[in-house]
Amino acid sequence: MRRSCQFVVVCTITASVLVGCSTTGRFVIPEGTQLEIGRRLAEVRDDGWVVVKPFSWSSSGIPPDGGIPYRLLKEDEVVQEGLLRAKFRAASIFWPPYAGLFMWPIGLNPDITYDLIRGTQE
Repeated sequence: MRRSCQFVVVCTITASVLVGCSTTGRFVIPEGTQLEIGRRLAEVRDDGWVVVKPFSWSSSGIPPDGGIPYRLLKEDEVVQEGLLRAKFRAASIFWPPYAGLFMWPIGLNPDITYDLIRGTQE
């Protein structure tokens, strides 16, 4: 019984670390372009999902007044740039020792699709 409790504790801690270290979003980008989110090059998987590190309070808000900055690059030239809708990450409240709440409380919204071809974020 004691080992199972230790296992649950280890799994809970591991899960909270993994959740606290990343944010995900689904993207549709033009073929042949690379996505840069918040000055970090992001890898867009075949299914459109992107996993990146979370962002600070400066990236909060909804475009056009606020959001996470992005750029689409083609052959190292910027072809499009703008702001992405951001979402407060509840996981940052529990990130020990609450540093997440102050340092990276903002993430991508996994419930919407960032369609950078049509220019929609729904």
